[in-house]
Amino acid sequence: MLDPSPPAREASPRANLVVAVLALAGITVSLMQTLVIPLIPALPGLLHASAADATWAITATLLAGAVATPTMGRLGDMYGKRRMLLVSLGALVVGSAIGGLSDTLVPMVAGRTLQGLAAGVIPLGISIMRDELPAERLGSATALMSASLGVGGALGLPAAALLAENADWHVLFWTAAGLGLVVTALVVALVPESPVRTGGRFDVLGAAGLSIALVCLLLAISKGADWGWGSAATLGLVAAAVLVLLLWGRWELRTPRPLVDLRTSARRQVLLTNIASAVFGFAMFAMSLVLPQLLQLPAATGYGLGRSMLVVGLVMAPSGLVMMALAPVSARITATRGPKTTLMLGAVVVAAGYALGIFLMSATWQLVLVSSVIGAGIGLAYGAMPSLVMGAVPVSETAAANSLNTLMRSIGTSVSSATAGLVLARLTVRFGPVDLPSQNGFRLVLGTGAAAALIALTVAAFLPRHPAPAVKSPEPAAAVGS
Repeated sequence: MLDPSPPAREASPRANLVVAVLALAGITVSLMQTLVIPLIPALPGLLHASAADATWAITATLLAGAVATPTMGRLGDMYGKRRMLLVSLGALVVGSAIGGLSDTLVPMVAGRTLQGLAAGVIPLGISIMRDELPAERLGSATALMSASLGVGGALGLPAAALLAENADWHVLFWTAAGLGLVVTALVVALVPESPVRTGGRFDVLGAAGLSIALVCLLLAISKGADWGWGSAATLGLVAAAVLVLLLWGRWELRTPRPLVDLRTSARRQVLLTNIASAVFGFAMFAMSLVLPQLLQLPAATGYGLGRSMLVVGLVMAPSGLVMMALAPVSARITATRGPKTTLMLGAVVVAAGYALGIFLMSATWQLVLVSSVIGAGIGLAYGAMPSLVMGAVPVSETAAANSLNTLMRSIGTSVSSATAGLVLARLTVRFGPVDLPSQNGFRLVLGTGAAAALIALTVAAFLPRHPAPAVKSPEPAAAVGS
């Protein structure tokens, strides 16, 4: 097994620059998730499309990210993590430019798909940190990188809302393209290529199988409400996803160089961490669905606050700042008490935040408090997850393992979106000519978020108290390349 210890020069201030650039890359990529939120009501008119078709501008990014995350992680392990990081950022820049030039649905969906392909940046960044940073810097750095998934989304919403309200909507995409170019230049200048490679041949069949299964599953989840949960299209996609996953698993267990090492992924520490990640993804997104709607619903409903999208962004932004501030705290707890303790503490804080939300939803400051408490819990938990994963996988499989963990979070957020949408569509009140989500519906979604956090707490309780040592790579799998 290759020695992952970084060269002595990485303990210098240059290491801080590497961490800052990779964290900025993660935040930039996560911005793509909230980029179009201020435009959602206007998208059909802007793109000259029906409301149902316009949602593909959001769905395409989700599907592309699910496909890209495990694939780019494995390619990074094989051919260079920095190289794949630059490929991902290149897709973001090109996709943003296409979005900036778009006035119809098809090019917009193409651009948003390319933006989604950049989703592998966060697991790749964590993996580069493991290869390049000294041990004493690794915990806080990976905690910050992991938290950037939530930080970018929270901070991007007010910025996107401000631009959307005061400039042509295309400026959103040109700003994203410019930011992507800046980050790309910084990566080229400051981030070294990791020498740790697995070698071997890329598992094309495994990548295709997992991609097909994920697209079928996430398409059913994201469009099920529109098509009908009992419709032939939805049920057919779910059945196809299950069948393809079974065939894919059989192939991955037999091929010598799988896309995902299922034997390693089945180790108790990795498996339970990934399950907890999916549940946390569910819990995290519940906040993003409830609080903006509460803020924007008319005050005449008796529970809505009648605020603008810009105010929504400003209310959500502190949660991102709290996540960033808690990253070093998460690392410190992990170093002294272990990542299991950090993950469990994060689950407790998230559950407490949602419990507060059930009772505190009548004023703007109350929602700021709720989002900040939930953000604190997410920051603690997300900071612990890379430590748990990397403690149980060989160095040569770091990117692939972190990519799978990130994918599990994304699946959790997708299920959360579908579940919350179903609840809020069923529990409504009549307001003039339209039906609006009821206050009890919002409370039920918040309660579900709290329950999800407690489930994550239960899962984390079964993690090993002392992390298992990483399994060693077979000798031929490790190769040094520049």
